Amino acid sequence: MTTCIGRAPRSRPSSRAVRSSSNRWGTTPPSRWPAVSSLLRAAPEILQAFGETFYMLLVTVPLAVLFGTALGTVLFLARPGSLLRAPRLYLALNATVNLLRSFPFLILMIALIPVTRLLVGTALGTTAATVPMVINAIPYFARLAEQALLDVDRGVIEAGQAMGMSRKQLVWHILYVEARSGLANCVTIVTVSFFGYSTVAGLVGGGGLGDFAIRWGYYRYETLVLFVTVGIMVACVQAFQFTGNTVVRRLDKRI
Repeated sequence: MTTCIGRAPRSRPSSRAVRSSSNRWGTTPPSRWPAVSSLLRAAPEILQAFGETFYMLLVTVPLAVLFGTALGTVLFLARPGSLLRAPRLYLALNATVNLLRSFPFLILMIALIPVTRLLVGTALGTTAATVPMVINAIPYFARLAEQALLDVDRGVIEAGQAMGMSRKQLVWHILYVEARSGLANCVTIVTVSFFGYSTVAGLVGGGGLGDFAIRWGYYRYETLVLFVTVGIMVACVQAFQFTGNTVVRRLDKRI
């Protein structure tokens, strides 16, 4: 007579055992809020993109203000009926400014790749992206500066001429002083505009907040990361505009 000895049924492991086993092998249970975990994972890249954007602005805006103010001043002085009265110089500079401003920024960036390689040694990267931004910003600011100088009261200039001021004195002690609020407003406009232009810098590996928003929001479909990045960009623009308006109010003697 034979007897069958059956196997004892296996008991299911408890939830505590499963949790301890998962922790043992270094795995973690899935997050309840995947969007938040994606945002936390993207935080270092957001900070890096923020730094890249401000690096491009810190290079572009001061150079645009420096050379653009000089170019705008020459345009103002050389125009017919002004202090210098050099119509040929004015026509040449005016045509050059109009030509550079007529290029869409993306096309200009591609067209200037050989110049970028010549100046910085490469056509890729954040520093390389600043080259077309500066070249585009200088004529842009020059036209704004010219308009700010044209808004100066003609009677004030004539009063300076009557006192025997030289052209240099008229420029530094009358034109720039009277147009200081307008020039400050020009700086604000250029800063806000090229903060937006920095988005295109991602096409040449320049990085920045705009490029980060496209990569994470459009290609990876991380909606929360996209909204947070756009919110940071909106906050930056509002801060630039508020600071610029405050400076303009303090410099404008009419207010």
